[in-house]
Amino acid sequence: MNTVPESGRILLVDDDQNILEVLKIRLESIGYTVVGHRSPRAAFQAFANDQFDLVITDLKMAEMDGLTLMKEILALNANMPVLILTAHGTIANAVTAMKEGAYGYITKPFQPEELAIQVKNAIEKSHLRAEITRLQDMLEDARKKQSPIISTSPAMRNVIKTISAISNSNSTVMILGESGTGKELVAREIHRRSPRNHKNFIAVNCGAIPETLLESELFGYTKGAFTGAAKNHAGIFQRAEGGTIFLDEITETSPSFQVKLLRVIQERCVFPLGSNQEVDIDVRIIAASNQDLEQQVKTGKFREDLFYRIYVIPITLPPLRERHEDIPLLAQHFLEHYRQELHKNTTIGFHQTTLQKMLVYQWPGNIRELENKIQYALAVSNSEFINPEEMFPVLPGKAQSPATTMHDAKKQFERDYIINVLNITKGNVSQAAQLSGRHRVDFYNLIKKHQIDVNTFRHKAV
Repeated sequence: MNTVPESGRILLVDDDQNILEVLKIRLESIGYTVVGHRSPRAAFQAFANDQFDLVITDLKMAEMDGLTLMKEILALNANMPVLILTAHGTIANAVTAMKEGAYGYITKPFQPEELAIQVKNAIEKSHLRAEITRLQDMLEDARKKQSPIISTSPAMRNVIKTISAISNSNSTVMILGESGTGKELVAREIHRRSPRNHKNFIAVNCGAIPETLLESELFGYTKGAFTGAAKNHAGIFQRAEGGTIFLDEITETSPSFQVKLLRVIQERCVFPLGSNQEVDIDVRIIAASNQDLEQQVKTGKFREDLFYRIYVIPITLPPLRERHEDIPLLAQHFLEHYRQELHKNTTIGFHQTTLQKMLVYQWPGNIRELENKIQYALAVSNSEFINPEEMFPVLPGKAQSPATTMHDAKKQFERDYIINVLNITKGNVSQAAQLSGRHRVDFYNLIKKHQIDVNTFRHKAV
């Protein structure tokens, strides 16, 4: 098996010096650049200050457990693959870590071949995500004359008119709307149409970054400002100079942070942590929230003075249930996107009854829910048309067909699901296990249980 890696930088964390050195030597011997730390906190600062393709961390450490470290890392970069090192007795905890976002886990004592394969696959995934981001940016540049907002509804057409009217302005914009309505997409479109479009657009999820880290990430810090600050670090406001910064879920910030943000907006400068020298900034601010901002002010959860500073140009996005005419257009857009990604037949489409059910469904998760349902339906569909049962699967507890028992129905569904996932991954069991949210060993056991021949799927790929 070919396990020769692409070049990649790995952050390795284990408070056992012997294991740290063995893993570092092993990974460097197959071509990776490895930065090792015994201290999880020092490792986190290294991650915040540098670029990595993969993080490998031990699960049980005295200073900070690997699950906590992983959550903090994913708050900074949700796409970063994290591998968990675990002993046999803590596999259940490693499975929990995977449910929380870990890419996978490696059991100690590890097998060199398994380690090489896991690391190679994780870094390939990291590089693929980076390449997708690069291609998306190129595609965005090619769409200078075409709006990415897909809509024919009057409510959204009014939003698009507002975007056109205010894009050349430097005024602060406040976007309101339920989760999944496309607030970041609107913010990016405002930036794309503005004179700032040749500069950076940086999105920050204020609710996903711990408050202690949010200030240093936004405003930057100087060398020695705190333990682990090994060099000067330009904050997001500085990196967005001349461009746009998007502060999503701004209502999730604390009152103390809101005071500091208010000063930045008023004075148009930042003070990096550890510095007494202000840095002038030229950045347009677009904020967003899924909360009723005026109500947040009334209840004292959001500062009134900051409210008036950011509520200059308000844009309210309608929920998907109020723009039914857009549902078929959006559904077709996501269908075309994911059928390429999943290598599905280009002629696959929606059954008429599926479209009808889409139109009457309330979509509590809005556009994001629509996208997720279509991705799932395409993954499990094996026919020319996507049926209602694939878009809206029957919830547990609903009555089964009287022609079969619940046990048999569950068994058949499990077998069909495994076959569909193996079809998607062309017999790659590791990818299939990851796609299904199961550990590779567990997935192998399910294949054996249902007497499925993996080779038949690999032959189809030839």
